[in-house]
Amino acid sequence: MARLLVRPPSPRLADGELTHQQRVPVDPALARSQWDDYVEVYRARGWDILPLDTADEHPDGVFVEDVVVFFGDLAVVTRPGADSRREEIESAKRLLEASDVAYAQIDAPGSLEGGDVLKIGHTAYVGRSSRTNDAGIAQLRALLAPRGWEVVAVPVTKVLHLKTAVTALPDGTVIGYEPLVDDSAVFAAFLPIPEPEGSAVVVLDDRTVLISASAPRTAALLREHGWEVVETPVTEFEKLEGCVTCLSVRIRG
Repeated sequence: MARLLVRPPSPRLADGELTHQQRVPVDPALARSQWDDYVEVYRARGWDILPLDTADEHPDGVFVEDVVVFFGDLAVVTRPGADSRREEIESAKRLLEASDVAYAQIDAPGSLEGGDVLKIGHTAYVGRSSRTNDAGIAQLRALLAPRGWEVVAVPVTKVLHLKTAVTALPDGTVIGYEPLVDDSAVFAAFLPIPEPEGSAVVVLDDRTVLISASAPRTAALLREHGWEVVETPVTEFEKLEGCVTCLSVRIRG
């Protein structure tokens, strides 16, 4: 069964960390409505929704992808690069323990955020960004090598996370808005797209992806390439360098 880890947005969402964007007003009520619609996309397709503990004191807590990453039956609890986000991992650990899920953890001096991890097959492309450092990447490589995974470090200097710049379609083709991609040549297949908001897609099944409603030209391009595309608005999260990938952790059973 496909499962989805999510956390509702905090009323303090507007106070979240910003690295590459200027702060603009965020509508908390609209953010909650958009989050509800986002979760409903999965629920309508039969996904089992697993909510993490609410964390109203953590403005960035809704971006749950950053605190835990799954590699098959192993969960890796991260160590966020932003000090303000470190306490978010505790609720993730409690949920994993209650669910009898095996997990490992990234420790100091390493830092790693799930938004920097792009999985294609058994290769994990990991962004070396302002939030993920070399020590964190080395720890992840040591954890995954015995399980047959390859870890490839990728420079990220123009956006917050690797998956802010690029994500992958169901066939492994990587898509991204080229002005924000440091090095597209590292990927075996790369498809440039026309909007920065279109760089993030979530694979719903072998033919379908979820994308921000802010990227209609990218949605049209992907449909021209034969993909089914579901669009959902996430404008309030995009104001905080968020996207459709970072609002959940997708686990396929």
